[in-house]
Amino acid sequence: MEEKPRLSRLTAILTQLQSSRIVTAKMLAEKHNVSIRTIYRDIRTLEKSGVPVVTEEGKGYSMMEGYKLPPVMFTEDEANALVTAEQLILKNKDTSFVQNYTEAILKIKALLKGSQKEKVSLLTERIYFSNNYSNQKTSNYLMRIQSSITNFEVLNMEYLSLDKKRSNRNIEPFALYSTQENWLLIAYCRLRKAFRVFRIDHIQNITNTLEKFESHNMTLKEYYKSYEKYNENYSDSEN
Repeated sequence: MEEKPRLSRLTAILTQLQSSRIVTAKMLAEKHNVSIRTIYRDIRTLEKSGVPVVTEEGKGYSMMEGYKLPPVMFTEDEANALVTAEQLILKNKDTSFVQNYTEAILKIKALLKGSQKEKVSLLTERIYFSNNYSNQKTSNYLMRIQSSITNFEVLNMEYLSLDKKRSNRNIEPFALYSTQENWLLIAYCRLRKAFRVFRIDHIQNITNTLEKFESHNMTLKEYYKSYEKYNENYSDSEN
């Protein structure tokens, strides 16, 4: 893991202090790939900037209760729902999705009150999802594809079908859906001049062509209605 720029690291440390009841210098050093001495300097910098960091001898650092009260407060049920979703998503097979959700949930936890943080920590230890128990990650492109869907970006894709046929094609990402832990991408394939369905874990590489495409002006429901016959007969080898 590469060392983050200092400003980025300080911001991340501040978020961690707000999201946890207590953190140690060792934990922070390992998280940000720096020395413990660097963390000591970072903590002093935050203190000089007016951040009320509390040092608990022999334990670690915490944030003074009530510092920067969040504009949005979560109920206990809402906090529990977030934790449950977190444990489920950690089992997802796409690395990019898990990584981004983990960072997002850390920021959300920073908004919780002290008592809520303790309950959330307890609940985290008491929830387990058996699916994908090995925590295997089989893809890393979900977040990039999501971005291309909302920004109408043409992607170049190297794809390996179920029958081991390789192809290179430009696609216009349209929608995503998940089944049995595997993410599937619906996209207009310029090579086949038609919509196709691709398994994301079979994508070998994706690059942005920097080309935009016009919206297909079709809902997912309309897609299924138009391509129902094809979907029924769909075979990955036909891609």
